[in-house]
Amino acid sequence: KSAVGAGLRRARDMLDYADTATVAAVLGCGRRTTAHDTVPFALWSAARALGDYEQAFWTTAQAGGDVDTTCAIVGGVVAAGKAGAPPVGWVERVEALPSWMPV
Repeated sequence: KSAVGAGLRRARDMLDYADTATVAAVLGCGRRTTAHDTVPFALWSAARALGDYEQAFWTTAQAGGDVDTTCAIVGGVVAAGKAGAPPVGWVERVEALPSWMPV
């Protein structure tokens, strides 16, 4: 019965909530830079927009907190789904990986 587990149960119970600020206030959004203050909110945000990478990203970023961490978690979860690829325009603007990085 970890703090992360408790947060995940709260996140599941809040899936019907549409107000990101309220959910972030309850679950946390990484302001404390701990797993129990980051993971539940990130998974709530991903679950609410599994088929829409851009929506998941902006919903997550809107909460503030540790935005780079929460968006990285959400991006990974949503991109792993069938319809969750990042928008083409975003992909076209990222820097290439270094040549020494196997892809």
